[in-house]
Amino acid sequence: MYAEIISVGTELTTGQTVDTNSAWLSRELAAVGVDVTGHCTVADDQDRLGQAILRAAGQADVVLISGGIGPTDDDVTRAALADALEKPLELRSVFVEQIEAFFAKRGRTMPAANRVQAMFPVGSQAIENTCGTAPGIRARLNDADIFVMPGVPSEMRVMFRRDVLPQLAAAADGRVLLMRCIWCYGAGESDIAERLGELMARDRNPLVGTTAQETVIGVRIFARGDSAGQAGERMEDTADEIRLRLGKLVFGQDDETLAHAVAALLIRNHVTIATAESCTGGLLAKSLTDIAGSSAYFRQGYVTYANDAKMQLLDVPEATLQQHGAVSAQTAEAMAVACRKKSGCDYALSITGIAGPSGGSPEKPI
Repeated sequence: MYAEIISVGTELTTGQTVDTNSAWLSRELAAVGVDVTGHCTVADDQDRLGQAILRAAGQADVVLISGGIGPTDDDVTRAALADALEKPLELRSVFVEQIEAFFAKRGRTMPAANRVQAMFPVGSQAIENTCGTAPGIRARLNDADIFVMPGVPSEMRVMFRRDVLPQLAAAADGRVLLMRCIWCYGAGESDIAERLGELMARDRNPLVGTTAQETVIGVRIFARGDSAGQAGERMEDTADEIRLRLGKLVFGQDDETLAHAVAALLIRNHVTIATAESCTGGLLAKSLTDIAGSSAYFRQGYVTYANDAKMQLLDVPEATLQQHGAVSAQTAEAMAVACRKKSGCDYALSITGIAGPSGGSPEKPI
């Protein structure tokens, strides 16, 4: 079963709002074995959205649409769907009553504009919205089932899990797609791919791919099976082989960050750490203390943004600042040495730099 996801909203296409719905829906679909073949984001344009719906319905078994079913003029999804279906919109009084009741429960009168939310393409089915005013829509176009849901994530998620996911899971007939990401540090993406070799063949199950996130490389595994047990066995076999080939480059998986790996080492070795930060303004300390149990290893942190603070709190000599500047190896060393001495920790980390976007030079770039 193949699915296409369409997110609607000019706020998405202009970058004012980040589309989190598509990523969430993709994970939910994968859990029941539905392959997502594409994400499409469309502005509040009725013609373009209608074309996108037609295109998706011609390529997928399932089309999930989120957004554009509010009460305002820029909510064009129901009209665009009607255009794609070549059906008129009809008002369904039962949903007018439901929307009125929603407002009445909150001591308000329903604005006339909200009546449009009770309009549906002829022949389509309504999906009740228990969290808001906009009912969803289910329709059939070509050989594709189309589900329209609100763009508000909290409303969309409830509707999807209650009314859409069970139908898709039943149609998928128990097939499962499991995912895992193994995180690596200390080698580039091409080096890791070379070590993995034939594990990254595109016709393989599980499918293995890599993604780079600055200095961290993720090795992603997508295991398919007719059951959770079958997919899980394939997943574990491949994960074990990846760990064998990459060895000490692997530091965690899924939600485990590099900070988790550092924390585990600190706890295992019974050592403590403190931080002294200028450029990062406390970010390093936050990364270390975001981990549960961080009180076992993190002692304290200094945020010494100004030169006066470096001198007063970390005893950085004024002469060092004048001769070498705040952004220098000499100042970073002075900060670290004083931080370790004052905190009594086993390790001290210091950071100084030019945060940008201005202030850099060829000698001291941002």
